[in-house]
Amino acid sequence: MVMNHQTAPPAEAPAGPPAKRPLDTVVKLALGVLFSSFALIWGGMFLSRPDRSIPPYSIGSQERTIVAVHVPSWTSDTEIETLIERFRKVGAETRNFGSMKIQPTTLDDPRGRYQHIAIYIFTDEGWTEPEVLHKYVTGEDPKVRDGFEGSVRGFYRLDEQEEEGRIGPVPRGKDSAATAAFSRQLFKGPVVKSAGASEITPAP
Repeated sequence: MVMNHQTAPPAEAPAGPPAKRPLDTVVKLALGVLFSSFALIWGGMFLSRPDRSIPPYSIGSQERTIVAVHVPSWTSDTEIETLIERFRKVGAETRNFGSMKIQPTTLDDPRGRYQHIAIYIFTDEGWTEPEVLHKYVTGEDPKVRDGFEGSVRGFYRLDEQEEEGRIGPVPRGKDSAATAAFSRQLFKGPVVKSAGASEITPAP
């Protein structure tokens, strides 16, 4: 008698999670460009600063004697104060802010190319855009003026032999008392030359 042995069908393997679709090449390229751009901007600011004792910064825009400077969002007040003190040192020793990547502010003045300068420092680069600075300088939009001065993180002004440095918003107008609560004056008065500094001469 012949017995038929039936072989049971193999059990189906349990279904695993669906395979993840690889990122599209275009998406990969876009992400690569995005992260590379951030790295280049930060790296450029870091490497282009005159030395490592001041925070990285870039000149966002400039209109005549007014300069809008951008520093990274994580820059502390102490670091901003260090940058202001560097501007002060340049103003007292050489008055040549070209070394700080700033274009001449009084190009046609026979006394020098930087007789008057006002530097506003921001951590929000939107306030350093050329069109925003232009609206502030012309005063055509009061909202821009108030927002501009209220967003300042640091300020340096040099007028011939007078200078001023501040941390925080610029207190002006009807809200000056409220703004002053968040602002700290570092110095204000005649330019004080550093020890061993030569006489201030016009930049070549």
